[in-house]
Amino acid sequence: MKIQLLDLSVRDLVAGYHDDGEGGVVGYGGKLDIRPPFQREFIYKGKQREAVIMSIIKGFPLNVMYWSARDDGAYEIIDGQQRTISIAQYLKSDFSVDGRYFHNLPLEEQESILNYELMVYVCTGTHRDKLDWFRTVNIAGEKLYDQELRNAVYAGAWVSDAKRYFSKTGCPAAGLGGDYMSGSPIRQDYLQTVIKWRSDADDTDIEDYMAIHQHDTSAAPLWEYFRDVIDWVDLTFTKKRKKIMKGVDWGLLYNAFKKAALDPDAIEAETARLILDDDVTNQSGIYPYILTRDEKHLNIRAFTAGMKQRVYEAQHGECQICGNCFDIGDMEADHIKPWREGGKTNEANCQMLCRKCNREKSSK
Repeated sequence: MKIQLLDLSVRDLVAGYHDDGEGGVVGYGGKLDIRPPFQREFIYKGKQREAVIMSIIKGFPLNVMYWSARDDGAYEIIDGQQRTISIAQYLKSDFSVDGRYFHNLPLEEQESILNYELMVYVCTGTHRDKLDWFRTVNIAGEKLYDQELRNAVYAGAWVSDAKRYFSKTGCPAAGLGGDYMSGSPIRQDYLQTVIKWRSDADDTDIEDYMAIHQHDTSAAPLWEYFRDVIDWVDLTFTKKRKKIMKGVDWGLLYNAFKKAALDPDAIEAETARLILDDDVTNQSGIYPYILTRDEKHLNIRAFTAGMKQRVYEAQHGECQICGNCFDIGDMEADHIKPWREGGKTNEANCQMLCRKCNREKSSK
């Protein structure tokens, strides 16, 4: 990987600046893609962009900007989009600072701004090199999230098409599965989640999946996969409960159980029962629990410190299985009647066991 410091002025940065109003924004004589496909829309508010200009006017240093070199000799912004657009918009007199537009300034003040020196680091290397570097430098300004960083590294036709499905306000994924998805499309949460699900089905990871498909012209297969997941959820879990359904890893469940013979009526009956169980502290975990039978998903309510102390005293510190005496710190609370068999997390159903006996009992 090669990292090069590029010194350039504001004049150089905004040369040939153009915003077509549909996402295409260029500068640096047409060689800089200011809003590549992975970047979010311009989000600086008035005070933020004015602060950028005031820093330049007063000669204060701006934070370092980061670009990525492309194979065609051009560049794309990784960090610094908001500052770059703020500068370009001010020079176009799209807004004023302290009541003065750029075109109102005396020529010497205009020249001072145009000659202001910026500090830009340019990264050239493999996809993995860039991703590691971007994660390291992504520490200032409006931070890029993990999926935005991946989009930067694996930018291309596939990412652009995937964003059309998963990464815009009102995108098709939000309309189809918004009740099941957590996070925000514009923060790339939907895209990251669905790629995680799909890459799990291929026994790979998100980055490898994106590397494999980077040069595909269409993300339609990923969209079709997502539709299959949501259709399966609708058919399997027939009553929609938005509050507890959001954020479940539906795709991982789909990958594991899409071919299983499932009874939606029985699943709904058990779901309704578990929702009313006070010992279930993670209701979103009901859905993976019903399929996997792994109680860790439910975060079963633990015995309180008071319950454990009282039971320990009543047992005179003896383990109820081996009969040996232990300090309370070397013992663990156990359900006499297991929760899955209807046992409750209360003092009457609690026994104190030594760690060894409790582990052996749990493994049976």
